[in-house]
Amino acid sequence: MKPTTLTKDEKDRIVALRKLDIIDTYPEKQYDEIVELASYICETPIGLISIIDKDRQWIKSCIGIKSCEAEKKFTFCQHAVNHPGEIFEVNDARNDDRFKEEAFTFGEKPVVFYASVPLRNNEGIVLGTLCVIDHEPRSLTEKQRRSLLCLANQVINLFEIRIKNNTLRESQKLLKEKNSQLKNFAGVVSHDMKMPLANMIVTMDIIKAKYKSKLDESGKNYIDNLKQSAFKLSDYITNILTHYESDSITEENSFEVFDLNELLEDIVEMLDINDDCEINLPKQNLQIECNRVALEQIFLNIIGNSIKYNDKEKIKIDIGCTFDDFYYHFYVKDNGIGIPKDKQDEVFNLFTTITEADRRGNKGNGIGLSTVKKIIHNLGGSIELESELGVYTKFKFQVERP
Repeated sequence: MKPTTLTKDEKDRIVALRKLDIIDTYPEKQYDEIVELASYICETPIGLISIIDKDRQWIKSCIGIKSCEAEKKFTFCQHAVNHPGEIFEVNDARNDDRFKEEAFTFGEKPVVFYASVPLRNNEGIVLGTLCVIDHEPRSLTEKQRRSLLCLANQVINLFEIRIKNNTLRESQKLLKEKNSQLKNFAGVVSHDMKMPLANMIVTMDIIKAKYKSKLDESGKNYIDNLKQSAFKLSDYITNILTHYESDSITEENSFEVFDLNELLEDIVEMLDINDDCEINLPKQNLQIECNRVALEQIFLNIIGNSIKYNDKEKIKIDIGCTFDDFYYHFYVKDNGIGIPKDKQDEVFNLFTTITEADRRGNKGNGIGLSTVKKIIHNLGGSIELESELGVYTKFKFQVERP
C-alpha cells in the first residue's frame, strides 16, 4: 500500500489525541458493546475501534481479531481518515489498486471487505475510525450504513465524555493542590500571628498590673480595648484555621460509636453556659456511629451561635435527633433574634455576617456556619434552616450513617 498524505494538520491531531488520553488504556465495556453491535448489524466477523496515533494504529476495542496495533502506513484507516465522505467503503480489496498488492488481502483470512466511519471531534479532527471487516467481498445496505453512522456518533460521545472527565480530574487535582497550599499557608500564618498576639495580651496584663496606680480610667480603657481586639483577632485566626482544616477532620477521624447526649454535655461544659441559658438535650438518648470529632465541631458552632445571637432574657435551646436507614437527622432550635428571609441563603457563605453584633456587642466573622456546611457536606449530608425574625431559628441537618 502506498503511504498517503494526511489533509489535516497532523500536529493539531496529535494534540487532540493527547487531550483524549485514550491510547494504551484498558478495555472498556461501553466501547466493546458498540463494536459488537457494529459487527452484528453489518454481519461481519470483525469489528473494531481504532485510534490513529502519530506512527501507529492502536485498537481500543475489537471483535474477531487479537492484534492491538499496527504501523499506521500499512492500514486501511490511514486512507479512511482522509476520506471526505461519511463512510469509507472498500467492497473488494483484491480488485482495488490501493490494496490489491498487499499481503493481508490474501491468505487464510484475508481482509477483502472494509468499511469505516471517521471519528471526528467537535473541531472536525479525525481521531480514529469505527470499522467492520469481512473475508468476502460485499456491500453495506443503506440500513447498515445508517446504523454504522449512529454507532460512530456514540463513540464520539464517549470520547467527549472522556475529555470532560479528564478535564474535571485535572481541575480537581489542581484545586486539591491549591487547597493544600492554602491550608499550609493558613497554618503557618496562624502560628506566626497567634504567638505575638498571646505575648501582647500577657504584656497588656503586666502593664495594667504594674502601672495600675499611674493609669487613669482612660488609660485602663485603652489597654482593655487593645486586649479585647487581640482576643478577637486570635479567635478570627483560629476560626480560619478550623475552616481550612475541616477536610482533614472528616478524612483523618474514622467513625466510632458514642453516646450523643454525653457528647452534647461535653459541648455545653466547653461553652461555659450561665444560668440564663436552658439547653434541652434529646429526650431519647442514642448510641450513634459517626465521626465524633466532626459532629462535635458542628454542634459547637451551631449551639454557640444560638447563644451569641439571642436577645431574650432567658435563652432556650432545643436539640433533637432521629434516624432512618440512611441518615442521622439533627436539629438545633433557639428562641433568638431570627434571620430575615432574604438573608437565609447567605448565612452559610464564608465571611458573611447577617447581624451587626452578637449578645455581647461583638461582630461575628462569618466563618463558623460556612465551616459547618463544609463538614456536613464531607459527611455526605446537608443542612438547611427555618427562622422567624425575632422569634426563633432552627437548623436542621443530616449526616450519612455507615
